[in-house]
Amino acid sequence: MGTFTSLRKAYGALKDSTTVGLAKVNSEFKDLDIAIVKATNHVESPPKERHVRKIFSATSVIQPWSLPRADIAYCIHALSKRLSKTRTWVVSSFLSCFAIIHRTLREGDPTFREELLNYSHRRHTLRISNFKDDTSPLAWDCSGWVRTYALFLEERLECYRVLKYDIEAERLPKASGAASRTHRTRMLSGEDLLEQLPALQQLLFRLIGCQPEGAAYSNYLIHYALALVLKESFKIYCAINDGIINLVDMFFEMTRHDAVKALNIYNRAGQQAENLAEFYDYCKGLELARNFQFPTLRQPPPSFLATMEEYIKEAPQSGSVQKKLVKMNFISSYFST
Repeated sequence: MGTFTSLRKAYGALKDSTTVGLAKVNSEFKDLDIAIVKATNHVESPPKERHVRKIFSATSVIQPWSLPRADIAYCIHALSKRLSKTRTWVVSSFLSCFAIIHRTLREGDPTFREELLNYSHRRHTLRISNFKDDTSPLAWDCSGWVRTYALFLEERLECYRVLKYDIEAERLPKASGAASRTHRTRMLSGEDLLEQLPALQQLLFRLIGCQPEGAAYSNYLIHYALALVLKESFKIYCAINDGIINLVDMFFEMTRHDAVKALNIYNRAGQQAENLAEFYDYCKGLELARNFQFPTLRQPPPSFLATMEEYIKEAPQSGSVQKKLVKMNFISSYFST
């Protein structure tokens, strides 16, 4: 097995070298092609920062030397092509490609998100539900984690489509008279809130699913990608939390149909806060936890569920509702951030 693995790595390195050579000769976007190949080579390590920065630079709308959307479209095509050619999890064309996509979504030009969303809908860029590598127990466990990571990135794009903004890139304004910063979900109308909160909760569901199991638990390359996931978790959680405060505040003005939706969202928020806390406890055993500050989570108070359920029994089918008085001070004490 050791000899076979060594041969595969040597063959992969040879392919990388050949691909770089071809890019230097044939590609109209040779600098970008070379950066992508080198950032997604067969070496089992995170992509080098200088290659990632070249990709960021090539897909920036402020660059003066070419049409930016054309470069972004080509970059996405090149990454997708790299994904389609690999057959083993360790090839960075899977894990490193996803990490590069993730980092560019987080740190790159906003136009990249829009182009990737369009490309993904047309060509299903990240859908690798059948991908597996059974060449070894390590590869099997790690290919399973790659699938969950891809699902998270797909959900991230879908959440962006629903929200019309990127949750990680959101700049948080200070609420009037408050010391803490609040998310947009704190100020949404009821209709928008009932649409956006489920999208955020589904994103958090996919994020919590990125828990490495088996041999994947101790793999350094997976830790690199998992750290990116963890960095996004608290902002997603806080956006949901602010949305729940807003939801509770307008709940007693809702029709029965909307109130039932809101109750389901509220119930799921409590369960997800518990699941996220367990996910954090699990990740605290990893080496990456030394550089990560895990937040303290607060669950929505379950005692309020009975009050919500009672309201639904009496809520009108349609029309406006006069707001009922509730103990909002009690609720606010749990939801303050």
